[in-house]
Amino acid sequence: MSRFSGALQLTDLDDFITPSQECIKPVKIEANKSKTGSKITIQDDGSYMQATSSGLQKLEKVEITLADCLACSGCITSAEGVLITQQSQEELLKVMNENNLAKLNNQLDAVRFIVFTVAQQPILSLAKRYNLPAEETFERVAGYFRKLGADLVVDTKIADDLALIEGRNEFIERFNTNRQTLPMLASSCPGFVCYAEKTHGSFILPYIATT
Repeated sequence: MSRFSGALQLTDLDDFITPSQECIKPVKIEANKSKTGSKITIQDDGSYMQATSSGLQKLEKVEITLADCLACSGCITSAEGVLITQQSQEELLKVMNENNLAKLNNQLDAVRFIVFTVAQQPILSLAKRYNLPAEETFERVAGYFRKLGADLVVDTKIADDLALIEGRNEFIERFNTNRQTLPMLASSCPGFVCYAEKTHGSFILPYIATT
């Protein structure tokens, strides 16, 4: 079991959906088994065609109601599956060890330039927990990552500031040129956009920030 923080382990329940279970209304294709296999392609008009040894077959569209879709949330929670399988502590240490070993063996083709991006929230949380200044906390965390073998450690403060500046510029532009698209709605949560698109559609989309 991956050792994640308490926020990700509130209960023993698996609250993420693996890719094979991410939709409660999966596409079920009734097709005869073929030893040579088949290939599905997307046509210019958006239709799906299945190519087999016997020829091309147009696949039927799957109809999913809004109630079924909103009750699923697989498109959101499947991202947690990626987090757990590809960004766990074990996977991190594995990648770092492989990279360090490649450097020692002078296997330049296998060496990767590893960058750690650290958000402000965990730094501030650690700073409060250990009663340290935020800058010193970041330096200690960065030093630990460099000890593991990181080539570069950066924080997201500049990126956060740029995002706020771009959001401010978009709001000013809307305020001065097109107030019909106000208020401007923004969120860092992908679930917000997903919910807005599925429940309100074209009514709310003009109000959502594009930056």
